[in-house]
Amino acid sequence: MGDIQGRHLKVSAIKNGTVIDHVPSKNLYKVITILRLDLIDSQITFGTNLESSKLGSKAIIKIADKFFEQEEINKIALLAPDAKLSIIRDYAVVEKQKITAPTYIHGITKCFNPQCITNHEKIIQKYTVIADNPISLQCVYCDKITDQEHFDFI
Repeated sequence: MGDIQGRHLKVSAIKNGTVIDHVPSKNLYKVITILRLDLIDSQITFGTNLESSKLGSKAIIKIADKFFEQEEINKIALLAPDAKLSIIRDYAVVEKQKITAPTYIHGITKCFNPQCITNHEKIIQKYTVIADNPISLQCVYCDKITDQEHFDFI
């Protein structure tokens, strides 16, 4: 075998933007979809099935020129409750933020109960977060509990 010392894989740094780390590999594409990252023009770099002592396997997403609002962070929390956000400004990490599940969720996912009023009338879905890892939501209208595996994002 040849000498591999000195060889490095290089991923370009972003000048400004956000890095989402510790995303479960199985949820990478769901996170990309619910954040609608496929619709933005900024540079996006992602890796999946990376080694993680905490998750076993993780994914990472780097988005140039994108900073998330709280509603978007809540979406990330539903699929990646152990995720960490790093805010990048002028190529430096200026802030690190651990994702935490909010107490309440509004209008992000449909109620799992087909009989729920929110599935038949124009009512914003509202949930109480009753468990945060894995995430479980309880509908405030019908009390049905939905777990992370059954989320149907709006």
